Amino acid sequence: MLKTRIILVVVGGLLVWLIFLLPKSVVENESQLQSDPAGEATGHTEVPETLSATIKAIRGQYLAEASNQKNAIFADSLRTLYTQAGQFDSAAWFAEKAATFFNTNESFLKAGNSYYEAYTFAMEPAKQEQLAGKTREWLEKVIAADPKNLEAKTKIAMTYLSSKAPMQGITLLREVLAEDPRNEFALYNMGMLSVQSGQYDRAIERLEELKAVNPNHLQGALLLGVAYLNNGNKNKARQQFELVKKLDKDPAVQATADSYLKDLE
Repeated sequence: MLKTRIILVVVGGLLVWLIFLLPKSVVENESQLQSDPAGEATGHTEVPETLSATIKAIRGQYLAEASNQKNAIFADSLRTLYTQAGQFDSAAWFAEKAATFFNTNESFLKAGNSYYEAYTFAMEPAKQEQLAGKTREWLEKVIAADPKNLEAKTKIAMTYLSSKAPMQGITLLREVLAEDPRNEFALYNMGMLSVQSGQYDRAIERLEELKAVNPNHLQGALLLGVAYLNNGNKNKARQQFELVKKLDKDPAVQATADSYLKDLE
């Protein structure tokens, strides 16, 4: 039970509430999209009606448009809409179509970030590997143009952790922290990896560093509580879970913190 909640806490770097609230049904490839050009993709019934209608209308324009430039503009709009709907694979697919046409660093970043979001929600190893490769493909283009983009480098690092070369990811994260010791994204993910590997002392060290940088980091606060709980320090664990409840009143977050507090009774 505890391990299941830990997994829910540490997925990706996304906000905790996304894990509980967002639908994940997707359009995964062009043939699937074109097989249903007039209807909604599987799972869009969970999307608010107005958003679903907008997606349907713009998707129709995308399929009907012959101009490459207009088609790319429609694709970028669909990336935004599918992201809002929590359909991350679909968002990534359209982001790639837009980036292929625009060929700008901004469009590369959108594609890489969209694929990374899809990757963080993928549950099957084969799907994870596919999306990880796409994430690296686009974010490496970003780094080639902007070597100082540490967020892109951190996301690339995270994709290696589910691959056959996890140490390559660890090495990249260490490089990020060597360049920017206060990098919140890298500190959080190093803490997360330490929790996953049972290195709770190391996790506490990294997450306390994160807390010093950003005392209101919701995910970091929750994960630090998990590390303290597993390390046997119930008082500090309780402080962290109570902090989480103060930081975010979302019912899902409250329920998660309460479930940990119950373990401390």
